[in-house]
Amino acid sequence: MDSWRKNPVVFWALNLPPTIWLVVFFIIPLGLIWVISFGEKRGVVDIEITWTLDNYLRALDPLYLGIFWKSIWMAFLATVVCLIVGYPVAFAIAFAPSRWKPLLLLGLMVPFWINILIRTYALIAVFRTRGYVNFTLEWLWEKAHAALTLIGIDPTWLLGARFDPLQLLYNNFAVNLGIVYAFFPFMVLPLYANIEKLDRTYMEASLDLGAGHWRTFISVVLPLTWHGALSGIIIVFIPALGAFFIPDLLGGTDSQLIGNVIERQFKSANDWPFGAALSFLLMYATFGALALRSLIAGRKQGLEI
Repeated sequence: MDSWRKNPVVFWALNLPPTIWLVVFFIIPLGLIWVISFGEKRGVVDIEITWTLDNYLRALDPLYLGIFWKSIWMAFLATVVCLIVGYPVAFAIAFAPSRWKPLLLLGLMVPFWINILIRTYALIAVFRTRGYVNFTLEWLWEKAHAALTLIGIDPTWLLGARFDPLQLLYNNFAVNLGIVYAFFPFMVLPLYANIEKLDRTYMEASLDLGAGHWRTFISVVLPLTWHGALSGIIIVFIPALGAFFIPDLLGGTDSQLIGNVIERQFKSANDWPFGAALSFLLMYATFGALALRSLIAGRKQGLEI
């Protein structure tokens, strides 16, 4: 505290540019959208700020509430999948030999070097009806069909007369898979950072005292790495809640989330006030998640003290 008071010029030189950037390109635009959320659409492009709450009341319509709840459920499901799969991956990286850790971390980070939109299009090539997954399954079906025929068994009663491709795209499964694929590294990295700092003697002591691996994980590892898990949950859940291009590309008509509704209000419907109100309701939900995280963290630290 005293050091920056002795050198105020250095302090302001370092902090003023990012502060101006934050205010000009984040705070002011966010404030404008917040003001617009209290406006009314007049004509095609005109908006009159009347400080009405009609846009927020309209967002409470059962139709939009249903989409909100569906978005929360899809984001929650994707976050749970990331957490369940992320723990083993983070453990594998943390416990890998030193020479392998940089390569494993590099493999985890490589997808970030490619635009997420391109990666989502790649999923279409993998899971479409004539995609790589169905091509592989069809090849296995043909091999199994030939093997059964060779040993004198009629394959049609077991495998059917023909291979029916799996419908892996344009449904909720594809949307969840796309969200998990897009945000999975955000779960692994904070978990890895916490597991890497974990005192492994606690785990060894638990195993030596007769606890199994599952009991050791629940009673020892999870309480010591919950900070990383909670950070990963927040980092994955928040962007998953507002995702719009993943459901747009991978989902069908029944897989639209609240992000798609907001995007349409600003583009095709040209109803900026309602879109702004939906955006801020989503932001309020985000603030609630962050407040819940702080509350849980505060209570946990109080119990530790």
